[in-house]
Amino acid sequence: MSKITSSCTTILVGKKATIDGSTMIARSEDHGDHPTPKKFIVVEPQNQPHHYQAKLSKLTLDLPDNPLRYTATPDSERSHGVWGSSGINSENVAMTATETITTNSRVLAADPLVAEGLGEEDLLTIVLPYIRSAQDGVRRVGQLLEQYGTYESNGMAFADHNEIWYLETLGGHHWAAIKIPDDAYVIAPNRLNIDHFDFQSNSVLYASDLPQFIEENDLNPDSNEVNLRHIFGSSTIKDTRYNNPRAWYLQKFFTPTVKQDPLDQDLPFICHANRKISIEEMKWAMSSHYQNTPYDRYGTGCSEDKTLFRPIGINRNEESHILQIRNKVPEAVAGIHWLGFGPNTFNTFVPFYSNVSDTPAAFKDAGQNYDPNNAYWLSRTLGVLGDTNYPLYSEYHAQFEQKTLAQLQAVVKDTDHQLVAHSKVEELLLAANQKMADIYIHNCWELLGNMVNSGSERMQLKFTIFD
Repeated sequence: MSKITSSCTTILVGKKATIDGSTMIARSEDHGDHPTPKKFIVVEPQNQPHHYQAKLSKLTLDLPDNPLRYTATPDSERSHGVWGSSGINSENVAMTATETITTNSRVLAADPLVAEGLGEEDLLTIVLPYIRSAQDGVRRVGQLLEQYGTYESNGMAFADHNEIWYLETLGGHHWAAIKIPDDAYVIAPNRLNIDHFDFQSNSVLYASDLPQFIEENDLNPDSNEVNLRHIFGSSTIKDTRYNNPRAWYLQKFFTPTVKQDPLDQDLPFICHANRKISIEEMKWAMSSHYQNTPYDRYGTGCSEDKTLFRPIGINRNEESHILQIRNKVPEAVAGIHWLGFGPNTFNTFVPFYSNVSDTPAAFKDAGQNYDPNNAYWLSRTLGVLGDTNYPLYSEYHAQFEQKTLAQLQAVVKDTDHQLVAHSKVEELLLAANQKMADIYIHNCWELLGNMVNSGSERMQLKFTIFD
């Protein structure tokens, strides 16, 4: 993300690295300290624009005919553009767009950013409705970048049943993408992340003149390899505090046998876990804040250590998602758009079926005014209150999350089984999504009540005759 003060963290997991054989692409969408409400919608083909006009640049383009239906998580307030951010289309292709990344002056001198090009506000809207595979997504974005250019550096991911592709922009018009191995995972913070790159591999795609561009502009600092992070990325002090530690911490979590340093500029891009990765672990990772290290903001370390590194779970989380394409279920229920609003430390994610025409009212639009009956604002309320006494409230949240995830996943299992005998698929999935939204809202209110009751007993502003 690059809206004012912002950042994101992307996690990608191949189908042989997940516990159920699905592909999963996930990202936290982070803005500034002030809330920027999000909503969860479905865009029907008849509501997709034919002519697109960006808000943050003068980009205009005609969009293809026959768009697909897709889910999206745009801003509630549209003065800065759509910012669709994440979604799954009716062909069960997922896209998360996008991750703000870094570059360097050598690259920008050779291929400057394009002030009137495309950006993060545009990408989901002009790409996801027109692709039928993850690789289609890469090719469409590549074509758009080469034609229109971009005014910012960012990465994005695409997934279908079989493949996950990750693409990064390289200067104003260049780009490169890599297929994530089926048995691997990736942690991508706000830096250029792709490292070793083989132009001869069948698992890469790139701007047609990229090898020539690197050579003609003397961009490669290495003598015997092509490392895109070395060529196109940054290696700054900010990276050692803002970006690298997030990759270090989750690589430490998923691959604990590998010993690495949080300041390391060369942490690997492609990684392999010591176990199959589950939804619960993905959610934990996206909520993490360096637990059991000196760098935990809620921990017992010294104040200097606790504020040294930027965590993944943070007050700036606006919405976070896990886009899951499942492989052991009928096509009608393969796409699951897991969604959480607000700071991830005190929410949980709801597994909405994506093959629907509408979304539950509590998730559809937060609006600009505070409304605790809305999922976004209720989740933010839990985060703000939970932050006042994390040691006390975190156990209440742990119980809430386990209970809620169990109930939500039970609904998914039951709905999957009902599908075989159900003639009205749309009706079944809409009802399941509504039931899961209701469970989430009910359990959030229950958690809030537990926090208020317990916190009231510990308020400092109290007095008794026995004091």
